[in-house]
Amino acid sequence: MGSNSASAISSAPSKAAPQRFVLPVQGMTCAACVAHVEKALAAVPGVSAATVNLATESASVAAASVDAARLRTAVEKAGYAVPTTRTQLAVEGMSCASCVAHVEKALRHVPGVIDATVNLAAETATIDAIEGAVPTGDLVAAVAHAGYAAHLSRTSVSATAQRDAATSVERDALLALALAAPLVLPMIAAALGFDLMLPAWAQWMLATPVQFWCGRRFYVTTFKALRARTANMDVLVALGTTAAYGLSLYLWLGRGHGAHLYFEASAVVIALVLLGRSLEARAKRQASAAIRLLGELRPTQARVLRAGREQLLPLEQIERGDVVVVLPGERIAVDGRIRAGSSAVDESLLTGESLPVDKHADDPVTAGALNTNGRIEVETTAAGAETVLAAIIRRVESAQAAKVPIQRLVDQVAAVFVPIVLGIALATLIGWLVAGQPFDVATIRAVGVLVIACPCALGLATPTAIIAGTGVAAQNGILIKDAEALETARSITLVAFDKTGTLTIGEPRVATVETMPWISPSDALALAAAASAASTHPLAAAVCAAAQAAGTVPRASVSDAQVLAGRGVSARIGDGEIYFGNARWMAELGVGATFTAAAERLQSTGHSLSWLARRNGTSLEALALVAFADPPRPQARPAIERLTAMGIATTMISGDNRGAAAAVAQAVGLESFEANVSPQNKAARVAALKRSGRVAMVGDGINDAPALAAADLGIALGSGTDIAMHAAGVTLMRSDPQLVATAIEISRATVRKIRQNLFFAFFYNVIGIPLAAAGLLSPVVAGAAMALSSISVVGNALLLRRFSPRRAQRL
Repeated sequence: MGSNSASAISSAPSKAAPQRFVLPVQGMTCAACVAHVEKALAAVPGVSAATVNLATESASVAAASVDAARLRTAVEKAGYAVPTTRTQLAVEGMSCASCVAHVEKALRHVPGVIDATVNLAAETATIDAIEGAVPTGDLVAAVAHAGYAAHLSRTSVSATAQRDAATSVERDALLALALAAPLVLPMIAAALGFDLMLPAWAQWMLATPVQFWCGRRFYVTTFKALRARTANMDVLVALGTTAAYGLSLYLWLGRGHGAHLYFEASAVVIALVLLGRSLEARAKRQASAAIRLLGELRPTQARVLRAGREQLLPLEQIERGDVVVVLPGERIAVDGRIRAGSSAVDESLLTGESLPVDKHADDPVTAGALNTNGRIEVETTAAGAETVLAAIIRRVESAQAAKVPIQRLVDQVAAVFVPIVLGIALATLIGWLVAGQPFDVATIRAVGVLVIACPCALGLATPTAIIAGTGVAAQNGILIKDAEALETARSITLVAFDKTGTLTIGEPRVATVETMPWISPSDALALAAAASAASTHPLAAAVCAAAQAAGTVPRASVSDAQVLAGRGVSARIGDGEIYFGNARWMAELGVGATFTAAAERLQSTGHSLSWLARRNGTSLEALALVAFADPPRPQARPAIERLTAMGIATTMISGDNRGAAAAVAQAVGLESFEANVSPQNKAARVAALKRSGRVAMVGDGINDAPALAAADLGIALGSGTDIAMHAAGVTLMRSDPQLVATAIEISRATVRKIRQNLFFAFFYNVIGIPLAAAGLLSPVVAGAAMALSSISVVGNALLLRRFSPRRAQRL
């Protein structure tokens, strides 16, 4: 898990806004387990919502005020386990028992910490925490906040129960298969006309270790489930195999050596279930490979220049402003800007961009990117949990922990599934006895019902597809905020694009300056640049860049600068007031129409226009007209063509003038567009478009955030502002409009997999249970079908990893 987990449990009062905490949970085997854990967590005081994901074996908890110990206790009382990790810090500056109490209190208040013990004599602190939930940096910072210094004294000893459990299942599965094989071979031989049946004592000797050693986990989890007054898949397996084993023992001891025994049924069912779980574990690790790859991009240490010397330091000790040296072949450990050197940087695993990008002095670089061929020095702007990579991991984890709405219905079904199956099995037993069948026949058919029923597949159907879908999206440079955004994208019927920075390069340049006779173009440019210095708008940046390149600077001081969103900027320069903005604002200010012919000519050729005006007494007079050119992105036209081919309508909503908007629309192949739309009205236009279908809005600026939030699905370009990305459900890590179509294709492919998986899961049960109850499926065949159902849904979801835009429709 990423560092978002660490900030999710809060000690704030219960009225505080709920925060998210991702809790690892071990021991779940089916959808019924999911329902039990969710119920247990929801009952913890302070928890407002709990969502459990079987595929990632984690629970996403929303809570305003709750501690990690209570969450772990609730999970354990429900019969499951929460893995923990133990970290030891060396603490400096303690002198008495009071210091010990202060440090312990500080550490126990870190979200995710279960307990902390400080040893004054050894000057160490031992911290037990939820595995993966507490970065070491948070612990060090807590000690520092208490007034002491701390550092990692030795490598943390992380709990490896999950990995050990997977290995144990695989080992037991192989042993069970080896012991069950001699029990199955005589059945195959009998079908071919050979009698190779083993004596009863040999069958018993082979089946017993399978039942009570290889199958011990089923008894353990059944005991915990029954103690918690719940029932899950392991209860069905334990009851079914015990019934078959017990019946065989009864018939052997009661009727002698001639009785037909069912030792092979119990042994083979256990072997197949274990084999299925072993294959499931491997498949789930493959499904979550994307998040592991992202995690592996983070170096654990870096070379830092301090006092003129290179020092190899742990990542936790790197601070903002530190200069990090990155050699060829190394991954960049921090976010920052290149201070010295140049290189080609491979950002493919972050942005999906296949080719390395040339980076030079003052260019930004991102943690996790690979430095390919040059030594560079990077001045740190963010490290650890604050990096873009950490944010990406948090976002992918959050999306993978979420559930699509259809999964809620599946969970409701799963919650009552096991009790219903137990009822059907009992009814099968009684029904066959009433029909006159012998007790052993009735029992073995009831066992078939218990074994065929598999809520595992129901629990895995949706989350494995979401994990695979969000993972392949991340590998393509697409970050999906949550499962709801993933499901919404598939039903989009219209995509509305912003113009500047989305369909265009977003770096407008001053093309020409038209002036009144009494002012020169260079002086007008200097005034416009002086007034624009306080603005971050792309047009303001273009004016400042043009003035700097021309070497023009205002000859008077600038004061009272104001930025008016959607209008322009104003400032007092010397003794005069200067206004620089769009035509709409000039009309509001009462500036008379000037440069009419030039404006019409420039607008018709796709230029954006801004007017420069100066207050002259009580009125405003126009000084100059500045025209900007912002060429379309090369990928814009192919993006529109792909969306059109997918049956999705497209339009553009721009705040620019109609001429500039029309020129861009024509260049990229848009038949529909709207111009002169203010930031306030963009959201209203999106809301109006939603009346005729589901709308996605694509933008990159602060002024796009309301429209992104108003759309059914907001899509932000990663090169845009943090506000835009926060309002969006999908973020494109590189400024390529074609990724909009790719995101929708991934959504369609993922939802298609979810529906296929749910069909498989329900098909096995709807068909298999009646067949088993009718005596048409032996427990051995039922066990094989049950294992196959889980493997099939996971394997089907894994096909998403082969996603490419050309193959999207076939997945």
